Amino acid sequence: LYCHALLTQSAFLQEVGPTMVGDEHSDPNLMQFLGATKRNMLGNHFWEYYVNDAPRVVLNKLESCGYRVVSMTGVGQTLVWCLHKE
Repeated sequence: LYCHALLTQSAFLQEVGPTMVGDEHSDPNLMQFLGATKRNMLGNHFWEYYVNDAPRVVLNKLESCGYRVVSMTGVGQTLVWCLHKE
Protein backbone atom coordinates (compact mmCIF):
# COMPACT_ATOMS: atom_id res chain seq x y z
CA LEU A 1 0.00 0.00 0.00
CA TYR A 2 1.17 3.50 -0.77
CA CYS A 3 -0.54 6.79 -0.06
CA HIS A 4 0.64 10.05 -1.53
CA ALA A 5 -0.53 13.59 -0.77
CA LEU A 6 -0.72 16.22 -3.47
CA LEU A 7 -0.98 19.89 -2.45
CA THR A 8 -1.67 23.04 -4.42
CA GLN A 9 -2.31 26.68 -3.66
CA SER A 10 -4.73 26.84 -6.59
CA ALA A 11 -8.36 27.65 -6.02
CA PHE A 12 -9.52 25.74 -9.11
CA LEU A 13 -8.34 22.62 -10.92
CA GLN A 14 -7.78 24.64 -14.10
CA GLU A 15 -5.29 27.03 -12.50
CA VAL A 16 -1.60 26.60 -13.02
CA GLY A 17 0.56 25.35 -10.13
CA PRO A 18 2.84 25.29 -8.38
CA THR A 19 1.71 21.90 -7.18
CA MET A 20 3.56 20.29 -4.28
CA VAL A 21 4.01 16.61 -5.09
CA GLY A 22 6.31 15.23 -2.41
CA ASP A 23 8.77 15.69 0.41
CA GLU A 24 12.42 14.76 0.83
CA HIS A 25 11.44 11.12 1.44
CA SER A 26 9.41 10.74 -1.78
CA ASP A 27 10.28 8.18 -4.45
CA PRO A 28 12.91 9.88 -6.64
CA ASN A 29 11.82 7.90 -9.71
CA LEU A 30 8.23 9.08 -9.30
CA MET A 31 9.40 12.67 -8.76
CA GLN A 32 11.47 12.46 -11.95
CA PHE A 33 8.47 11.07 -13.87
CA LEU A 34 6.39 14.04 -12.67
CA GLY A 35 9.17 16.45 -13.65
CA ALA A 36 9.40 17.69 -10.07
CA THR A 37 12.06 20.02 -8.69
CA LYS A 38 13.33 19.69 -5.12
CA ARG A 39 13.49 22.92 -3.12
CA ASN A 40 13.85 24.25 0.39
CA MET A 41 11.80 27.36 1.12
CA LEU A 42 13.40 29.99 3.34
CA GLY A 43 12.48 29.31 6.97
CA ASN A 44 11.43 25.69 6.42
CA HIS A 45 13.48 22.86 7.91
CA PHE A 46 12.38 20.39 5.22
CA TRP A 47 12.64 19.92 1.45
CA GLU A 48 9.71 19.56 -0.91
CA TYR A 49 9.16 18.59 -4.52
CA TYR A 50 7.00 20.77 -6.74
CA VAL A 51 5.96 21.11 -10.37
CA ASN A 52 4.59 24.11 -12.23
CA ASP A 53 1.84 21.96 -13.76
CA ALA A 54 -1.80 22.42 -12.88
CA PRO A 55 -3.15 19.83 -10.42
CA ARG A 56 -5.27 18.14 -13.13
CA VAL A 57 -2.10 17.45 -15.16
CA VAL A 58 -0.35 15.92 -12.14
CA LEU A 59 -3.41 13.85 -11.24
CA ASN A 60 -3.61 12.51 -14.80
CA LYS A 61 0.08 11.53 -14.71
CA LEU A 62 -0.36 9.77 -11.36
CA GLU A 63 -3.44 7.94 -12.63
CA SER A 64 -1.37 6.58 -15.52
CA CYS A 65 0.98 5.08 -12.89
CA GLY A 66 -1.86 3.31 -11.07
CA TYR A 67 -2.71 5.90 -8.40
CA ARG A 68 -6.31 6.81 -7.68
CA VAL A 69 -7.81 9.65 -5.66
CA VAL A 70 -9.18 8.46 -2.32
CA SER A 71 -10.10 11.82 -0.82
CA MET A 72 -9.78 15.55 -1.32
CA THR A 73 -10.18 18.51 1.02
CA GLY A 74 -9.51 22.21 1.17
CA VAL A 75 -7.49 23.95 3.85
CA GLY A 76 -7.73 27.71 3.35
CA GLN A 77 -6.60 28.28 -0.25
CA THR A 78 -4.73 24.97 -0.30
CA LEU A 79 -6.27 21.87 -1.85
CA VAL A 80 -5.09 18.43 -0.71
CA TRP A 81 -5.64 15.16 -2.56
CA CYS A 82 -4.84 11.78 -1.01
CA LEU A 83 -3.99 9.12 -3.56
CA HIS A 84 -3.63 5.35 -3.14
CA LYS A 85 -1.74 2.72 -5.07
CA GLU A 86 -1.69 -0.99 -4.27
